[in-house]
Amino acid sequence: MSTGSETQPTRERSVIYIVTVAVLVVVAAIALFSFLAARQDVRAEDQAEELIQALEAEGVDVRLTPEQVASVLGDDGGAVCANPNGALSRAVLLDRLTNGAGGPGLRATIVEQRLLTGQLLIIETYCPDELDEFQEFVDGLYTVDGNDA
Repeated sequence: MSTGSETQPTRERSVIYIVTVAVLVVVAAIALFSFLAARQDVRAEDQAEELIQALEAEGVDVRLTPEQVASVLGDDGGAVCANPNGALSRAVLLDRLTNGAGGPGLRATIVEQRLLTGQLLIIETYCPDELDEFQEFVDGLYTVDGNDA
């Protein structure tokens, strides 16, 4: 068997090599991105499971799956941990602890301590460095125990 002489120009072979390398680089980048995203998802679900267990330990009936919690809070606590001790975040929280009226009828109310448990546990799980300052803020609120109401 004899081999024929190469008739393909060098330029064509260079183009094939360049295209092949470019495709391999793109595939490697996609694989790396997928790996990092999967690892982040696992970490988010682990933290969500930890939060669910903490809520259940406090007596909260949790009907959410770790995947659902992870989709909302991610692996960094989402909006809850964005700036929990900022003035705007505290104002929004205090706005939620009112009688629900609008305008001049809006009044602060004395709420049960358990209403703040979820946010405290989220901060404890996802951004524990913010917990002490937020706990101090919550301790400064006038609340009642659920048994007192």
